[in-house]
Amino acid sequence: MNGVPTKDLIVLVADQDMLFSLRGLLSRPGSLGIRAVEYDVYPHPHHDPACLLEAHDFLRPFVRSYVHALVVFDREGCGQEHRTRDELEQIVEKHLTRNGWDDHAAAIAIDPELENWVWSNSPHVDLALGWKGRQPSLSEWLVQDGFVQVRYNKPARPKEAMEKALRMSKKSRSSSVFKLLAETVGVEGCADSAFNKFRETLKTWFPVQADEINLGKGI
Repeated sequence: MNGVPTKDLIVLVADQDMLFSLRGLLSRPGSLGIRAVEYDVYPHPHHDPACLLEAHDFLRPFVRSYVHALVVFDREGCGQEHRTRDELEQIVEKHLTRNGWDDHAAAIAIDPELENWVWSNSPHVDLALGWKGRQPSLSEWLVQDGFVQVRYNKPARPKEAMEKALRMSKKSRSSSVFKLLAETVGVEGCADSAFNKFRETLKTWFPVQADEINLGKGI
C-alpha cells in the first residue's frame, strides 16, 4: 500500500446491528487480547449481498487511509447460502487482495447470522434480553420452547430465538441490545468459528505490546 495510513482498521458491516456490535467489541481490546486500535465501522447500504460482492468497491477509496480492512456479514441472507462460510470469505478476500489491500484484509461470514454471537451462558445475556429474574430462566425456556435440546447450547435458529425471547420479555429489539451484549458478555471460550476467526485475525494484526502486558501485570 502506498502512502501512510492514518488509522489502524476500517470495518465494513451489513447493518446497524453489526455496527453497534463491532463498536462494542472493539471498545474492549483487553478482552479481545489486542492493543487499542483506531478504527471506523461503516454499514453497507445494501446489506449482506453487497458485503459479499461489492465490499472491494466500497473499501477501495480507503486503501491508503487504513492499515487493515475487515468485512463482516451474515451467511444467511447474503444471496449465496449454497456456499460454505469459508467459500464466501474467500470470495471477498480475493476481491480485496486484487483491489489494493494485499494481505491486509479479511472477511468474516457469520453462520448463520449475527444473533449466533448473542447466545452464551453469560448472565449478561439474560439481562440484555430482559430475562433477569424471570422464571423459567432463559436457558430453561430455550429448551422448553424447542430452540435447543440441551441447556447452554446455541440455538440452531439464533435470530428466531432472540426475537421470541425479546417478545416474551416485552423488551424492544434494537441495535442497543447488540451493543450492550458486545460490551459485557465474555468472549473467552466462544465456540463460534466465525467469531474465533474475527478474534484471531485481530490478535495477529494488533498484538499486545510487551509494555502493555507488563502494565496489566502491575510491573
